[in-house]
Amino acid sequence: MRILIAEDDPVSRSVLERFLRKWGHEVVITANGAAAWKELQRPDAPSLAILDWMMPEIDGPGVCRLVRALPRAASTYLIILTARHRKEDVVAGLESGADDYITKPFDQQELQSRIRAGERIVELQHRLAARVSELESALAQVKTLSGLLPICCYCKKIRSDSDYWEQVETYLAEHTDVHFSHGICPHCWKEIVEPQLADIRSTSAQEGLPPASSTDKT
Repeated sequence: MRILIAEDDPVSRSVLERFLRKWGHEVVITANGAAAWKELQRPDAPSLAILDWMMPEIDGPGVCRLVRALPRAASTYLIILTARHRKEDVVAGLESGADDYITKPFDQQELQSRIRAGERIVELQHRLAARVSELESALAQVKTLSGLLPICCYCKKIRSDSDYWEQVETYLAEHTDVHFSHGICPHCWKEIVEPQLADIRSTSAQEGLPPASSTDKT
């Protein structure tokens, strides 16, 4: 994972870098809040950032607030690093948009555990963002109809945008994801099909042909 370090103290910065590289992470190093903010605005910004509270130009909570205002589907996981221990400071850091809070001097194992927790959250965010993208793509492919459709009151054809009259099923197939299977409703069977069958039988009898077999309703 790419991790950003924003720490103005060179000793703390060096210690953090050494630990992170030992744990297999790619490290991006900055020495003040403005440089950290610049890195975190990039399209390929690190997925996790460790921000010192007190830094030149922009402090850690200030960077957090700026990052949280970015229109991203999955934001960077932000950890505030500070010597402040008061409950009020912890609350202020978290309310600025930080995901976690580590006090100095930090314990190596605690830092590693908190980074692992951040990795899990980032991975979950990426999976959710990918799923949302898939759903949006699927919804974009769904065709819908709305508004007023001119339809002939006799033959029930629909007038298209090019002023061409089309069968209902043809029009709907072109403008939606609907597929049709044809059948005969009971009313049309009685009013249309049965009289036609009767005419066929009558004609066959008159011409001396075998009677036509009736067809089951669909």
